[in-house]
This record gives sequence, structure tokens and C-alpha cells, in this order.
Amino acid sequence: MAGIGFWLAKRELLQGERDAVVDGRRRLSYRTLNRRVNQLARALQSMGLKQGDRIAILAYNGLEYVETIFAAAKLGLILVPLNWRLALAELAFILSDSTTETLLFDSEFSGTAEALKSQTPLRRFVSFGEKDIPGATAYERALSSEGDGEPAPDGPVDLNLPHIIMYTAGTTGRPKGAVLSQGASFWNAVNMSLCVDLTSRDRTLTVLPMFHIGGIGLYTLPTLFQGATVVIQRAFDPALTIRLIGEERIDVLFGVPAIFLFLIQNPSFKSGVMGRLRSVMSGGAPLPVSLVHQYQEGGIILQQGYGMSEAAPGIAALDRERAVSKAGSIGRPLFFMEVRIVDPENRDLPSGREGELLIRGPNVMQKYWNRPDATAEAFTDGWLHTGDLARMDGEGDLYIVDRKKDMFISGGENVYPAEVENAIYELPRVAEAAVIGIKDPKWGEIGRAVVALKAGQKLTEGEVLDFLKGKLAKFKVPRSVVFVDQLPRNAAGKVLKNILREKYP
Repeated sequence: MAGIGFWLAKRELLQGERDAVVDGRRRLSYRTLNRRVNQLARALQSMGLKQGDRIAILAYNGLEYVETIFAAAKLGLILVPLNWRLALAELAFILSDSTTETLLFDSEFSGTAEALKSQTPLRRFVSFGEKDIPGATAYERALSSEGDGEPAPDGPVDLNLPHIIMYTAGTTGRPKGAVLSQGASFWNAVNMSLCVDLTSRDRTLTVLPMFHIGGIGLYTLPTLFQGATVVIQRAFDPALTIRLIGEERIDVLFGVPAIFLFLIQNPSFKSGVMGRLRSVMSGGAPLPVSLVHQYQEGGIILQQGYGMSEAAPGIAALDRERAVSKAGSIGRPLFFMEVRIVDPENRDLPSGREGELLIRGPNVMQKYWNRPDATAEAFTDGWLHTGDLARMDGEGDLYIVDRKKDMFISGGENVYPAEVENAIYELPRVAEAAVIGIKDPKWGEIGRAVVALKAGQKLTEGEVLDFLKGKLAKFKVPRSVVFVDQLPRNAAGKVLKNILREKYP
């Protein structure tokens, strides 16, 4: 089967005048989007890029991100999305590790682009916009100099070709580059379309940063696969998100728990605009059960999904009908996805038993870039180790107990921070919570809760601990509570527990 670049040419033929992308004041039909992508692909060819070459992008969410994704797909190039929140040394590592020579970037990052020149293999620079920046070609000028007919790639393009190297968040150690094929993006689009019943009539809002796989796969690419309309938000802002949902008649929204926490705390939430949404799903981190109930009280069904960079990213989801009654579960595997729960010897465990979650499916990564050792460690007989501890109930629904690395042992008992955090979130005055294990001479490790309160609220350590003593076994209750203004998170919204462990040992 041809690569995913043909989607746009087919959509131009079938629905050429339908809105494909809305980015602020820019509204592009499928016909215009396809032809601009063709111009970009031809411009990249004119710069000397060939199939298999890596191109990096350092930018906020925008039309150009979508165009670059599809231009890479049409030519068989490999896209390396860069997290603009990373330090210069971290960006330099990714570019050097992937041996990337071409960088497309927002003009706001021109200083970063300049600084990366001497530290990386970069030698071609393209700046978004119409104005030339010293040492870089202006994006719009590059497009206008090329024809808009379909480009001729220098080799066959199919679903097996690598398409994206998505570097993992790197919360511990150096990040690894998960190599996702064009087929991974295709099958994720199929899985997610089936999961949330995406149709060509839907309008989705992309709020997650597109340097994260969630911003690409949930639901930017599935939306365009369906011939629907994707509305792009440059960067997350709660009030703007709610306004766009109303003004752009959004039907489908995906976010991480932090986004839904910020949305419900924003005064605009009470306007009721979000009630128009047909599908609202959270993923990327554990979703507090209390938040599910808060959204239900506002007339919104908040579903829990589960994915990872290595799966492009969809793995499982809890359906709308059971989103409240089985809150806390990630539901069942997506249509073209298989799962197992195994013990340390990779033996299958029965329902109710906790073990590591393994996954297999056509949207799973091919390998880690230049890391045969890490690739071999990640796979067992074609099954990918997620590193997450899970259990399955008698009805086939999955529950993520915690990350293997986040679990700690207190007095010989396993403590799963996610369970404790869920209990803390039941306190109405709590905005954010994270639990870490710290060393203890008597018990080996004990829990410490790090809590951020809602604006204007007060809570004491004693009140938190007394509340938990009535809900959790004694060994699970943290021995101390630290109050902070907000928790450190990466761009995907995941709490950086390594930073908390360093700061509050």
C-alpha cells in the first residue's frame, strides 16, 4: 500500500473544497493543503534531500507542522519533531543522534537554530514565514518557487518506510528515538477513528504540542485520514481552548489530565460551551477518578485512553458508555491491538493479577534509532514491553497500576503512587498531586506526597494524612506532605517525578 502522503491527493479529488486545516485566520481546503504540501516536497527535493534523510522541526503548533509531516511522507523522509522546551544541549543530542542536517523552525526560535549550528550536523535551515532570516530560507518563498504537482520521490514509498523518529520524554537518562513507520501512523488513524467514531463531518481541536506524538496522532492525522477538519491551537491556553470549542464548533477533543484540570478550573468552563463536545478523551498520564466525576457533574463524559510514543500512540481506551461506571480503567485494547499481562518470566497472568503490560500491533514502532541494545531489550517475541504494571478484570478491562519505575516498596509491600494520588484528588481543595518513594532506614522506602492547592485554598499536612488513613492501608499512606505552587511537568503533561525525587529526597 502507498504511504500516507496519498491521503491528501485522494481527498483533493473527493472533497477538494472541504476545510482541512484551520490555523487562526488561515483556513485551507484539502485542495489547497495538498498543493502546498506538494510545493514543500519539491522545495525539499531542490535542497538535495533524498529518501531516508532526516528533517527536524522546531515550532509551535501550526499549519506548517501539518505540511511538513505530509511532505516528508510523500518523499519518504524521516521527521524528527523537537521539543522547544528542551535545553540547547538536549536538542543538540537529538539532532546529533539522528544525524539530522535540515531544520525547519519558527522565527521565534531563530536564536536556538543559530546556536545549534556549531553543535550538530545541521547545514540547511528553513524559517517559517515570508521573511528571510540570515542563514535560512524563508518557507513561503521556498514554496512559491516550486510547482504544485505531485512530487516524484527518488524511491518507492510505502507503509513500511520510517516516517517519524519520536524521541521519548527522557525523564531518566538520554532520550531514545522511537522509529515509527508510515504504517504506524496509518493504523493508529484506523484504530482511533474506530475508537471515537470519527467521521468526515467531525471537527477536532489539536491542543497537545505536535512535537509530542499525541499532538500528531490524537487526532491530527486521524482527522485528515477521515477527510474531516482539524483546528490547530498554537499553544494551550484554557480560555482560548474553550473559546475555540464554541467558535469552531468542535466535536472531538483529546488532552492530558493536566489540560482537563486547568480547563475545569478556568472561569470560562462554567459557560457550558464544552457540553457541545461529542467525544472528550484523556491520556498520557493517570486520570484522577474524581476528575471524571467532576466533568460528569458538568454534563461531560470524560473518557480515559492509554498510549505511548512507541505506539503512535493509541493502545487502549475506555468507551463512553462505561467511562463513569468504570472510571480508573483504561478500557480495552483498540481494534488492531493485542495486549498481554505477564510476570517477570514473561508468563501470562490470569485476570486480577498484576504484571507488566505487553503490546503488539501494526502501529507499534519498528525500533529505537541506533539503539539495537535498547530495541532487543524492549521486545520479546514481537511483543513490546511497556514498562507499565497493569491488571485485567473479569470483563476484560485494563487498569494501569503504575509505572514499574514509580512503584516503591515499603516494609516489603508494593506501593503504587497512582492509587495514592487518586485518593488525594478526592480532596476538593487539591489541584495537583504526586507521590514519590523516599529512602527510610526502617521501612526501606516511605511515601511523600507533593501537593498543589487550588487558588485561594488552604490545607495542612495533617488534614491530608488523616483523610488518607480512612481510605488506604497504613503502608500506603505517605509519611509526609510537601505543598508547592505547581508540579513540574514535561510538554506531554506528565509529572517529572525524577525532579521531585531530587528536590524532596
